[in-house]
Amino acid sequence: MSSDSIPDPSKTPPATPATPLVVPVREEEIAIGTRQVETGAGIRVRKTVVEHSQRIDELLQREEIQVRRIPVDRTLGAEEAPSSRYEGDTLIVPVLEEILVVEKRLRIKEEWHISKIVRQEPHSETVALKSEEVAIRRFDERDDDGAGGADTGSSTDPA
Repeated sequence: MSSDSIPDPSKTPPATPATPLVVPVREEEIAIGTRQVETGAGIRVRKTVVEHSQRIDELLQREEIQVRRIPVDRTLGAEEAPSSRYEGDTLIVPVLEEILVVEKRLRIKEEWHISKIVRQEPHSETVALKSEEVAIRRFDERDDDGAGGADTGSSTDPA
């Protein structure tokens, strides 16, 4: 209601028994609603990589071949030529040669006994490990450049 519709008491004639007294009644009304308000300009996420050295100790395994030459000096017939064979973990390879006689025969000159040797040895090395650090900063309307915003948390994640 506007103030123009309210009668001025100085302009109202005095009440008489013939004219009743008029008293204006006023009422206030309210309109309620919601609106969306942006509270800040956003957040800032900063991620950095941090590198540090860490010593590791690990047992490494390697294989070596050992060859022993064993003299045999045995004569064989042409149809008796032996092939390679295993005795346990050892591969035995016969080395043949032909010798000239009135007749030709095979003779085992030597055998090679080949064994695999497994050794373990300690190994130390310094390696570079990386991890990531994250800082999240929220901007509000009081601080548009982000210099004084509130930290909302940080996290470290090993890479």
